[in-house]
Amino acid sequence: MAHAPELFHRPTLAEKIAKQVLTVAVGSAASSGVFLAAPRRTGKSTFVREDLRPAFERAGALVVYADLWANPTTDPGAVVVTAIRAALATKAGVVMRLAKASGLSKVAIGGAMNFDLDRVGVGKDVSLTEALVALSDETRQVIVLIIDEAQHAITTDAGVAALFALKAARDELNSSHHHGLRVVCTGSNRDKLAMLRNSKDQAFYGSPMVNFPMLGKDFIEWFCQKAELSFPLSPEKIWPLFVEAGYRPELLGSAADALRFNFEVGADNGPDLFESEVRQLASEINQVQRKAIHSLTPIQQVVLRVMAANRDNYAPFEATTMALYRRGLRSAGETEDDVRIDVPGVQQALLALQEKKLIWRAARGVYAIEEQTVTDILSADGLLNGL
Repeated sequence: MAHAPELFHRPTLAEKIAKQVLTVAVGSAASSGVFLAAPRRTGKSTFVREDLRPAFERAGALVVYADLWANPTTDPGAVVVTAIRAALATKAGVVMRLAKASGLSKVAIGGAMNFDLDRVGVGKDVSLTEALVALSDETRQVIVLIIDEAQHAITTDAGVAALFALKAARDELNSSHHHGLRVVCTGSNRDKLAMLRNSKDQAFYGSPMVNFPMLGKDFIEWFCQKAELSFPLSPEKIWPLFVEAGYRPELLGSAADALRFNFEVGADNGPDLFESEVRQLASEINQVQRKAIHSLTPIQQVVLRVMAANRDNYAPFEATTMALYRRGLRSAGETEDDVRIDVPGVQQALLALQEKKLIWRAARGVYAIEEQTVTDILSADGLLNGL
């Protein structure tokens, strides 16, 4: 019989977050939405699914979960709407309410209303506000909508429209007439996630941003106990290795897998081999990114460097930014005789960087580095000096 892998749980952290989200103190902005940021591959999504969602449910909330990274080819706006429709479909009373509210009187076999949930959505017959109000009123529960990798929502017009529809629903459900709606957005890039709440033209302007706590020493103690290797692992030695590897649990798991099938490993050489394997895996991940960066054309690389150096102040076509491109080219030994810096050239470079998954573009034309590791590599290689 197959067994699911054992997971490390963080119930205390989950309970604390759930309590803070659901209990709105005087003057708190939590009811407008909460943003949890943590680097990719550090256990955030596993925590959200396995610990945070159950904590909300134990507190009496109805949880709707939408993962915008699960299927990158699907429009993020459609992912949010589909998740809400799925929650509606589980409540026959809610479907009945929506059917009656829409003026539908046809009754299908078994007495249920023949109501098509495709009629629910942004710009549809039944708005997200109407649907979520019906869900809240029928269940008499606070609804918690968790959007994982929420920054993808602002990469398309439909995603942006869905966020504003959720803002309208939040404002209505958090009035005294209903039971409340909380929106929890998680993301793997703080700069990108911040775009959803940093400016007044965004749906969740002013919502609190929280740095999601990394896995701690209790995880390392658990891992060392559960690794089931032919040699013991010392938490005191593995902890600094884990920090060095960017708090990424998958690197420890992959290293353990590699040594489980090495039957020449014993107690004398196992710990050192494990440490070497983790460092090798971390180096290989970074090396893939480093090769991609160093294979760029001069104009693509200088655009990436300037973007990384300027972060949220990056404005691709301003005169000062164009001057930075030229300075960056000179520092790399290039001249404008070799590489012409103009708006069409920068536009082409931005498109190429998007295709290579090194940068990310919001629907309103704001750019950001795709992953923090890209900036870290540029910095380590001295490519941000002078910018």
